[in-house]
Amino acid sequence: MKQRWFSLLLASSLYAGPAAWSLSLAASKAESASAAAANTAPKAELDEIHQRLESLKKELDTSKEAHADAADQLKKSEKAISEANRKLVDLKQQQQESSSNLQTLQLQKNALSNTLSQQQELLRKQFYQQYLHGKSSQVQTLLQQQDPNTAARQLHYLGYVSQARNTLVSSANNNLARVEMLNAETSKTLQRLDSLQEQQEKERNELQQQKSERNKLVKQLSSKISAQRNEIDKLKRDEQRLTQLMEKLAKAAREQAAREKAAREKAEREAAKEAAREAAREQSAAGTGQKRPTAPSKPIGRNEALPSNAFDGTNFAALKGKLNLPVRGEISNRFGASRADTGISWKGLFIRAAEGSEVKAVASGQIVFADWLRGFGNLIIIDHGSGYMSLYGNNQALLKQVGDNVKGGDSVASVGNSGGNEQHGVYFELRYQSKPFDPLSWSVVK
Repeated sequence: MKQRWFSLLLASSLYAGPAAWSLSLAASKAESASAAAANTAPKAELDEIHQRLESLKKELDTSKEAHADAADQLKKSEKAISEANRKLVDLKQQQQESSSNLQTLQLQKNALSNTLSQQQELLRKQFYQQYLHGKSSQVQTLLQQQDPNTAARQLHYLGYVSQARNTLVSSANNNLARVEMLNAETSKTLQRLDSLQEQQEKERNELQQQKSERNKLVKQLSSKISAQRNEIDKLKRDEQRLTQLMEKLAKAAREQAAREKAAREKAEREAAKEAAREAAREQSAAGTGQKRPTAPSKPIGRNEALPSNAFDGTNFAALKGKLNLPVRGEISNRFGASRADTGISWKGLFIRAAEGSEVKAVASGQIVFADWLRGFGNLIIIDHGSGYMSLYGNNQALLKQVGDNVKGGDSVASVGNSGGNEQHGVYFELRYQSKPFDPLSWSVVK
């Protein structure tokens, strides 16, 4: 469609004159560039917002996972702290029980100490009396006593005294051992409770510190998640605004396309009318015995040098006076001279050349037209940038297609006589902003 429109536009401009083609092509380029620029910027911005949204969603998922992990760790810490506190409560209860037992042990110890003191006092007195009266035995009592009854009572008394003394001594020894055992047990119990309490306090403090740190982390992650959600909401609003803008641009593009279609149809109608007029002129010429237009028979010069890629990369505007013509052959006319057949001025050069010779691109560029066009036969047009184009007509075959990039010196066609010419050659034009100018003024051939 683009190629057909370009063909019709070119045909109408060639028939209507260079000024019309210049205005049509310039307007078309301006509208296309404006539409492309209007659509490219918001689309790129929308793509960037989409990428940022996807990135933020991934970051949010990561933050949520980290938040969940921190919350799980906080849960473990709080459960551990609860268990530690429970153990501390148990230890405190054990301390209270141990303190109560300690008080009981202390009371027992005090009672035993009093009993032991009394026993020690009785023993002291017994030993003292024994010391005063001397050591006596049951044998001495029997020998000293005259009355058997008195002796028997005395012996019985001495047995009680001896038994009581032995019991007292044994009890005193037991009480001493018991006191020592109670002291050792009390000391051991207190040490164990102190050690457990110290350990539990240390563990609880560590857990409290972990809990504090994880609380802080959970708060930070919550703030981060909240900020990311806010940014995602903002980006979604931006995305919505841009989508609306692109819908408006798309609508404008459709309207522009409709206007361009109308312009193309108008140009097509004008081209058809012009074709009809041209056909009528040809019929008129045939009726009066006139011959078909031919290139002048007397050449004005000859070209031998062919283009090369020596100037590739150079702005086309800087190539004035350095270009070689696209084919070897005789130059049959001058730019701007009147055509003998129609009286219309020449807008390019016709170079007579051998059939099948290669037609070279005069400089690097891109093929923008490659098709048959009435009056020009197989035509190829190269866009060299900055508004400069070159045209090669009446070819036998086109060797390149629209969109191909070419270098200076590349073969783009082969010489023929398509389009109604009686002689083989190439019709060659140079144009700036669709306006033709003299190829010889830019060529090394003068």
